[in-house]
Amino acid sequence: MSNPVFDRIDKVSSSGGYATFDSRGQAPRQTPQQGQPQYGQYGQPQDMSSQQLNDMYNQPSASAVQAGRVTVDDVVMKALGLFGIMLVVACAVAFVVPAMSPVIILPAILGSLGLGLFIAFKKTISVPLIVAYAVFQGLLVGSVTTVYGNRFGDQLITTAVVATLSVFVAMFAGWKFGLVKVTSKSRRIFTLAIFGYLIFAVANFVAAWAFGANEGWGFFGFGSPISIGISILAVGLASYSLAMDFDSIDRAVEAQLPQQYSWLLAHGLLVTVVWLYLEILRLLAQLQGRD
Repeated sequence: MSNPVFDRIDKVSSSGGYATFDSRGQAPRQTPQQGQPQYGQYGQPQDMSSQQLNDMYNQPSASAVQAGRVTVDDVVMKALGLFGIMLVVACAVAFVVPAMSPVIILPAILGSLGLGLFIAFKKTISVPLIVAYAVFQGLLVGSVTTVYGNRFGDQLITTAVVATLSVFVAMFAGWKFGLVKVTSKSRRIFTLAIFGYLIFAVANFVAAWAFGANEGWGFFGFGSPISIGISILAVGLASYSLAMDFDSIDRAVEAQLPQQYSWLLAHGLLVTVVWLYLEILRLLAQLQGRD
C-alpha cells in the first residue's frame, strides 16, 4: 500500500470484521432481552394493524449515511477539511513568519513522522490526532515551500502546485477508467518499494541534516544524475500510491466500513498528496538548478 493507513483499512475491508466495531473500535456483544423487539422487528405482529404493517414494508431502505457507513462524499468533505487546515497553516508560515522557515522544517518533519506512524498503528481512530497531523503537515509544506521559493523563485512553486494537481487528476482518471491497474501483486511490490524508499529517505535526511553531506542535500549532490533519478522514482511511487488510495477508498465504501474510517481515509489522502508535492518540488528544483 501507499502508506500504513490504507494498508490497515484494506485489511479491515478484506476481513469483513468491520461490522463488529462501534465508535470506539470495540466489538459490542448484546443479547436481546426477553420481550424486546429484535432487529427487523417493530413489535409482535399481532399488536400491529394492517396499516402499520403496510407502512413498515413501504419504508425506503436506510442509506449509507443513515446506517453510519463510509461514503465517498464523506471522505471528500473530511479530506477537504484536512487540506484546508494544512493550507491555512502553510500560508501562515509562508506569509507571516517566512524567516522562521529553516527553523520550522526539522520539528515539522519529526512531528509529522511521529504522528503519522502513531495514527497508522493506533488501534482506535483519533480525530484530534489526525487534525494535529494536518497542522504539522502545514508547517512542513509552508516552511519547505518558502525555502525553495527563496532560492529558486516563485515560478517553481507555481509549477509544482500545478504539476501535483495534474498528477492527481490524471491518476484518478487512469484508475477510474481502468488505465492504471491496482492488483494484489502490485500492492505487494509497491509496498516493498515504498518502505525501501522510506528507509533511504530517513538515512539521506540524517546524512543531510546531521552531517551536512553535499551541502545539506544528502548522499548525492544536488542536480546529479543519480539524485534526479531517485527523485523521478519517488514521484512515480507517490503517483501510483494515489491510484492505490483511490482503490482503497472504493473498497472501503463497498465493504460498508463504519463512518469513522472516513477520517482515516481522508488522512491517508493528505499523506500521499503532500508527499507527491514535496517530491515534485525537489525534482523541479534539481532540474532548474542544472540550467
